[in-house]
Amino acid sequence: MSEKIYGLIAEFDSPAAILHAAEKVRDAGYRKWDAFTPFPIHGMDKVMKLGNSLVGWVALAGGAFMFLNVAGLIWFCNAFDYPLIVGGKPMFSAPMTFVPSYIMLIMGGAVGALIGMLGLNQLPRLHHPLLDQKRFELVSRDKFILVIGAQDEKFCVTETKKLLEAIGGTHVAIVEDKD
Repeated sequence: MSEKIYGLIAEFDSPAAILHAAEKVRDAGYRKWDAFTPFPIHGMDKVMKLGNSLVGWVALAGGAFMFLNVAGLIWFCNAFDYPLIVGGKPMFSAPMTFVPSYIMLIMGGAVGALIGMLGLNQLPRLHHPLLDQKRFELVSRDKFILVIGAQDEKFCVTETKKLLEAIGGTHVAIVEDKD
């Protein structure tokens, strides 16, 4: 069974060290890398050039889809499928459709947010290759981990390992993907 390389992992001892290392990795031109820390580090998102999440847009699309579908269903049922004239009221009334459409907007937004979050985080993934690394569990206590993915265009095992060691990374190791 051949093992695929997921990437390289390096360990750092302080927030300043991993922030400095992240700047060096970014400046070296790597794009597929990530930092794992026991607590949020101020400025890391700016160094990693992370923008706003797309989950909000997926939630908006889900809510709008549901709102329009429910309003359309009410219009279709009242105007074409089963028209009932009750007390001279119109076949379709926007105020009448607002409440059920609004309720479904909220439900569609919630489902869209859930689906967007799962999809953008590539979940469900039953096992991640980093969990096989013994030193990776130290990230939940007091260590800071930087991982450069093998899918990056600039990734070369020897050159990337030299870079991680040059910027102060300790316990630099290859992460293998067994899936």
